[in-house]
Amino acid sequence: MNNIYQKELKGYFKNVTGFVFIAFMLAVIGIYAAVINFTYAYPNFEFVLTGVSFIFLIVVPLLTMRVLAEERHQKTDQLLYSLPLKLSSIVLGKFFAMLTVYAIPVLLSAVYPLVLSIYDPSGYISFSSSYGTMFAFFLLGAALISIGMFMSSLTESQIIAAVMSFGAMLMSFLTSALANIIPSTVNASFFGFIVLILLAALLVYFLTKNSNMAWISFLILDIPLVLIRFLKSDLLYGALPSMLKAISLFDKLDSFAAGIFDMTAVVYYLSVMALFIFFTVQSMEKRRWS
Repeated sequence: MNNIYQKELKGYFKNVTGFVFIAFMLAVIGIYAAVINFTYAYPNFEFVLTGVSFIFLIVVPLLTMRVLAEERHQKTDQLLYSLPLKLSSIVLGKFFAMLTVYAIPVLLSAVYPLVLSIYDPSGYISFSSSYGTMFAFFLLGAALISIGMFMSSLTESQIIAAVMSFGAMLMSFLTSALANIIPSTVNASFFGFIVLILLAALLVYFLTKNSNMAWISFLILDIPLVLIRFLKSDLLYGALPSMLKAISLFDKLDSFAAGIFDMTAVVYYLSVMALFIFFTVQSMEKRRWS
């Protein structure tokens, strides 16, 4: 894994992607800090981090689009399969290389609360809230990077990988807004869950290329839903909006910004990260045997 990590990390800086990523993140964070903290004199750096979270829609596809798609396009992925390494080690090496590039601007931005404390002798700055939010901000980015890496494993086109990653980031970003729009009625939740089950079945098909497995997955999830709809329909009232709010990645930053260190959010971010790393490994396994 160490050799893969070093190779990928050098690659990001050799083709300037890493420098563009770092510079863009620092520029956006700097602009928001200048406006929120220095112009309007808010001592809360956590407001900056929640405000710039939209940046992931741009930087994550930029960072992840080439990680596996380029390997497939250039057919160098066949060399990866011949290495005396587990596919999980290869995927983790690539993931940690991207995580290192992402960690650089996050660590550099850690100086802002210290600078603000110099200009705020009244002591209104909460370091625990600022750095707690920064930790959650890092985990949010790591979870989104794992999603982008999985999208890159599904195609050999960097453009398509970037578009799919952007679509996934956008849907995640708009989850709460969609939850507020969707009616709380039983039928809205029922048909909404059917759509989600169809998407899950499609994911199974992409990972296995087995239509029977996809149909079985659909039926396993759909049959209980149909039974609930006709036997205990009140359980579906408001269920879809509630679920969408619960799985929102971006909204979980808000509790940290409010000064609450939310361990459930930390576990959720780590779970999403592990899940999509697993999906990426399975996607590469499918590619190996196809």
